[in-house]
Formats: sequence, structure tokens, C-alpha cells
Amino acid sequence: MNLPRVAVYGGSFDPITRGHLDIVERGAKIFDQVIVAVLVNLRKEPLFTVEERMDFIAQATSHLQNVTVDHFPGLLVDYMKEKNAGFIIRGLRAVSDFESELQLASMNRELDHEAETIFIPTHHEYSYLSSSIIKEIARHRGDVSRFVPAAVHAALLVKYADDSQDLC
Repeated sequence: MNLPRVAVYGGSFDPITRGHLDIVERGAKIFDQVIVAVLVNLRKEPLFTVEERMDFIAQATSHLQNVTVDHFPGLLVDYMKEKNAGFIIRGLRAVSDFESELQLASMNRELDHEAETIFIPTHHEYSYLSSSIIKEIARHRGDVSRFVPAAVHAALLVKYADDSQDLC
């Protein structure tokens, strides 16, 4: 009997974008199970809590039966061992992403010789999206509704509703 092919798509997802969701949906077609795992990085101050980010992801992926949402601190390869996952999913937006992603993949492979990284190029209509860009546009009251799930858009409107001092 073959073991299920389990992949982890890790990231900060602060917030999740339609580009991220494109990668999740395509990964779900390849693997038996995809775990979208929010990295808990205590050195960063995210806009949304881990719980909020997990909820956004769960809502946006609820139509995918083989996708689960979780979070982890520490090293991705340690988390993968805990979940019996053999694959890492990474999205590539542009050639510039490839160099840093290749370094990460090589290091993960060095830390765990069983870890395989699968690169999925983002659909061209999302190739310019990043969570940082989304937050910057939303902070300046730009319309990001077509770039993020509805729940994220609503939350961004609330987060930046009383943030007028930053706009001066």
C-alpha cells in the first residue's frame, strides 16, 4: 500500500492572497493532502494574528477536501517530520523568487534528506501580488478586493479604518 503524499505549504500568509490560493488549489490537485501551515515568527509583528490568518485560510480553502490549516514555530523540516509530510510546496512569482527559494530548498534538503521541494509557478495574473503590497495598498485606502478573499478584504477595511495618521 502506498503512503499518502503529504505536502506542506508554509508561510506567513499575512494576509493570504489569491496568488497563495492559486498555489494551494494547484497543489491540492497533485498531492493527497496539503497542509497550509502558518509560520509563527516571534521576531515579526504581523498585521493579523495566527488565529485570524488560519481562519482566513480555512474559509478560503473550505471547498478543497484534502487541504487542512495549521501553524508551527521553528523549522519547517521539523514540522514536516511531525506531520509525516515528504514535500514542501513553494510558489514562484518571478525569476527573482527562484534564487532565494532555491537556497531555502537546498538548506531544507540538507537538514532533512527526505524533504522534497516542489516549485509551482504562480498564474501570471497573480505574479505581482504579495502580502506586503496588499497591506500597503489597503493602508492607503486602495481597493484590494480582487486580490484577496472576501473575509480578508473586510478585515483589512476594519484594520485600516482608523489609521488616518499614517496617511499624512
